[in-house]
Amino acid sequence: MIIVKLQGGLGNQMFQYAIGKKLSLLNKTELKLDLSFLLDRTPRPNFTYRDYNLNIFNLKIEFATQEEIKPFINYLDSKIKRKIYTYLFLGKKNKYINEKKCNFNPDIFKLTGNIYLDGYWQTEKYFNDIKNILYNDFIVKTNQDQKNQDVAKTIKNTNSVSIHIRRGDYIDNKQIYHFHGICDLNYYYNCVNLLLKKLKNPNFFIFSDDHQWMKENLKLDYPMTFVDHNDASKNYEDLRLMSQCKHNIIANSSFSWWGAWLNQNPDKIVYAPQKWFNDTSKKTQDLIPDQWIRV
Repeated sequence: MIIVKLQGGLGNQMFQYAIGKKLSLLNKTELKLDLSFLLDRTPRPNFTYRDYNLNIFNLKIEFATQEEIKPFINYLDSKIKRKIYTYLFLGKKNKYINEKKCNFNPDIFKLTGNIYLDGYWQTEKYFNDIKNILYNDFIVKTNQDQKNQDVAKTIKNTNSVSIHIRRGDYIDNKQIYHFHGICDLNYYYNCVNLLLKKLKNPNFFIFSDDHQWMKENLKLDYPMTFVDHNDASKNYEDLRLMSQCKHNIIANSSFSWWGAWLNQNPDKIVYAPQKWFNDTSKKTQDLIPDQWIRV
């Protein structure tokens, strides 16, 4: 059995599901999701609580019970116990795997038995060889409404480029801001200028969690569509529209990472920020696919 701890927003949950799916196929065993962290509303300073978001997809999901989680969690009430447990049980039936670094760890593929994964796993190297399965798994199960269909039609009929600007809790929460940082306007203008050397007549589709700011500050001499009609409860509609664009300029956000990754245009151009975290101790060389361009 593979159990994956879900944490973070939609994009992070997609990463966690993806590695779990890969390991379940590799080991020919069932995948179950642990929602306990998402459901826990214990007060935490400088913390953004998240809900379970994968229900927007037409997935056959099984959720881990407390009895199934217990053999792992009982050992995990301190960092020292986690280290001892991981060491003692490395070659045994139950394995608790805590992601130590941001970069790809190929030893994950050697794991067998019952596995509990605790981490973010933000690299396609864990699941790129099952991308066709994930393309199908990450199809939004509801049809686009008329407004989103109209935007999708324009996306299909133009040299469409998505631009995602992430602000929200990256700005409002000081601790999150110091850890993540934001992509400034210079980053977006640099990406656009690079794109103009490769693409004629672009049509930009702007996505953000701060619509007012982007309308006041982002100025381009090309057609711009501000996609501001989907509220937070329908963020998956923005994700779907970004994936339908022919090219993508993403923020340092797992949400727009997936918007670009799910774009199946074989000739897509994707620009991503060179600096993903303010915290330079986080190594992100494996986070951005090799075909994408870091700016």
